[in-house]
Amino acid sequence: MKHLIVVSHPSEGSFTMAVAQAYAAQLEELGHSQQMHDLYRLDFDPVMTARELATVGVQSPASSDIAWAQEQVRIADVLCIVYPLWWMAMPAMMKGYIERVFARGFAYELKDNAVYGLLSGKKAVLVTLSGAPMTQLQQGGDWDAVQALQDKHVFRAMGFEVLEHLHFDEIVPELPHAIVQKHLARVRACVQRHFPAG
Repeated sequence: MKHLIVVSHPSEGSFTMAVAQAYAAQLEELGHSQQMHDLYRLDFDPVMTARELATVGVQSPASSDIAWAQEQVRIADVLCIVYPLWWMAMPAMMKGYIERVFARGFAYELKDNAVYGLLSGKKAVLVTLSGAPMTQLQQGGDWDAVQALQDKHVFRAMGFEVLEHLHFDEIVPELPHAIVQKHLARVRACVQRHFPAG
């Protein structure tokens, strides 16, 4: 299977990046092909211009970077998105990627006031991280909101089959080595669970 991993974190040495790298390494170990788009290191521009917005759903993408990114999504069987939750939402970089790449006419269409996903047949794994503990997120209703807005409204609406939303809570700077290893083992187990050796 062909996997596209899209990760967003400004620090190359962050735990978010370690998670994405462990995910990619496990895929390769199991014989899958993968490509990683590290949005910050790619200098991805998350800002949609007025010119680009005017062409959405009407003609080909206004810029070559979006045409390239859409082609990478098109040829992938599985999409893995990795990002920290900041204010219970995607970082601006990831949000801009979603807005520009998964545009109307490519990822979805609107018909009779309903959204029709155009990426059916593709699978997705979402991996998020937060500083807050999961119990706090669940008790306050925040986790339900994340799943409704990000899993359902974004990815399932585009036609993806969301296989799993793997979340790591209480992620703080200077995580103890034992905790890091425990979390990375969860990442590898997630890959093994959904994508056994081919």
